[in-house]
Amino acid sequence: MERKRWGCAGLPQGWKREEVTRKSGLSAGKSDVYYFSPTGKKFRSKPQLARYLGNSMDLSSFDFRTGKMLMSKLNKNRQRLRYENNSQTKGKPDLNTSLPVRQTASIFKQPVTKVTNHPSNKVKTDPQKAIDQPRQLFWEKKLSGLNAFDIAEELVKTMDLPKGLQGVGPGCTDKTLLSAIASALHTSAAPITGQLSAAVEKNPGVWLNTAQPLCKAFMVTDEDIRKQEELVYSVRKKLEEALMADMLAHVEEATGQGDALREEDNDSMEEGQGAL
Repeated sequence: MERKRWGCAGLPQGWKREEVTRKSGLSAGKSDVYYFSPTGKKFRSKPQLARYLGNSMDLSSFDFRTGKMLMSKLNKNRQRLRYENNSQTKGKPDLNTSLPVRQTASIFKQPVTKVTNHPSNKVKTDPQKAIDQPRQLFWEKKLSGLNAFDIAEELVKTMDLPKGLQGVGPGCTDKTLLSAIASALHTSAAPITGQLSAAVEKNPGVWLNTAQPLCKAFMVTDEDIRKQEELVYSVRKKLEEALMADMLAHVEEATGQGDALREEDNDSMEEGQGAL
């Protein structure tokens, strides 16, 4: 057998390729190829070589017989890797099940709603839209001209506002101011302070705070609190008297009905005895 060993260009530096040619026998002229690592370890096949090198080197384009990298296979592997990378970055399906947000020219978010009659499906909305709704300037003026009537269709007397409450804005009357304060108390959880900026009197259309009613900044004094407590006590007293009168009326009515029933029973008994 003839042995020839030289360096291998297809493997890292220090690796040797050995070719053994048989001179006699039935297999004369045939050659076997072996590879030796820099430490002298012998490898008889490509799988052994791949297991030893691991991830340090890609042997998919390596020709074990010749010890060279096949350029055709190398180009195909590069194209395959490029295609797989593109597929991973661009070809993945969108698995996001959340509803998209409509992209329009408006500066406010307009969510896409999913309408269906199936009971298990829910209509999703954007909670930010409900929070950041724009408010029209002087929208309280729409409440002007509206009056409250009681059950007898009589006009309810308007409350007298404290002197410290003064309206702000064009055409602001006491009725408009009262409606604005009542609406703010019912629709907002924030404290009612009025318009704190002094510039609002000069140009309400620019400096108006829409989160506050159309009134100047005010302070609640101890006297205001005392008057309100007296008013509440007076109203509660009137309500107590009305409930007591209603209860006595019901008792009197029930007593009258009981007396009438007893008289009817007595009359019936007398008629029965007369017949006997």
